[in-house]
Amino acid sequence: MPQPPVPTSIANAAAIADDVESPAVDCGCGGHDEIGRKAVAVDPDTKARNLKRLRRIEGQIRGLQKMVEEDRYCADILTQISSAHEALRAVGRELMRNHLKHCAATAIAAGGETRDAMYDELVDMMYRHSR
Repeated sequence: MPQPPVPTSIANAAAIADDVESPAVDCGCGGHDEIGRKAVAVDPDTKARNLKRLRRIEGQIRGLQKMVEEDRYCADILTQISSAHEALRAVGRELMRNHLKHCAATAIAAGGETRDAMYDELVDMMYRHSR
């Protein structure tokens, strides 16, 4: 199979990486239905915390829109953007923790192709989400 040409810029590399879908991995935890993969074994308190965080972030984004509409000072807007980024990262950490604790642990324990596919998925997730 011929190798694709090497991108000439970081911007092109990022665009290509965004277009590539992660491989579908059977998570090993049984979280599948006719629609697709589903999270399983999610702690109800964690889910509630994440939903609360996401609603707060939604409010932050609305506040950012208003700040831009009102021509607020750029540094103030950038501070609020940083705050929203950190809040999203906090939700991502919780989701990653659940994925590692349940889906990944089960798939790795299963061994074989399921384990190897999970390793690939985890490496892809780390690189994709560390930008």
